[in-house]
Amino acid sequence: MPQGQEPPQLLKQLLLYRGRKFNFEVNHLRLPNEAEGDWECVRHPGGALAVPVTPEGKLVLVRQYRFTVQGRLLEFPAGTVEHNEDPEETIKREIEEEIGYRANKWQTLGKFALAPGYSDEYIYAFLAQDLEQLETPPQQDIDEDMETVIMTPDELEQAILGGEAIDAKSICSFFLARPFLK
Repeated sequence: MPQGQEPPQLLKQLLLYRGRKFNFEVNHLRLPNEAEGDWECVRHPGGALAVPVTPEGKLVLVRQYRFTVQGRLLEFPAGTVEHNEDPEETIKREIEEEIGYRANKWQTLGKFALAPGYSDEYIYAFLAQDLEQLETPPQQDIDEDMETVIMTPDELEQAILGGEAIDAKSICSFFLARPFLK
């Protein structure tokens, strides 16, 4: 094992909350440098996100209400990876449900840790191209409050640089996709 990659020794683990989408636990650990302490962790199965691009080169996003920030954020469509599900299956389902499109061309952009200071969640990002709009508009889940937003890549970049309320996973994925966008 490469130096710096040694796992800590788990001395005690306490599950404080088991939820629908994630669990919360406290771990008493001994680090490789022999320091001991408690570390809280949100255990999450991961998420999948698409950067959907229309045949005209425009991006399809959602403006979604998020109770944690008490407001609406501009985001690319995304969803939680279900148990025994491949992230690409997740996002193919989510773009149909959230924005009412199907992509005929998919490209993996990569994966990244979302908030490694307190969570083990990884986001799997994909570029979704050659979009076709579904005939039936999407049915939102009861707990979703969102509207579809279509922007050019330059408009989204200006919104990011201008400080518009955009979530971090969407900003990161946009810049991963930027070299492939017109």
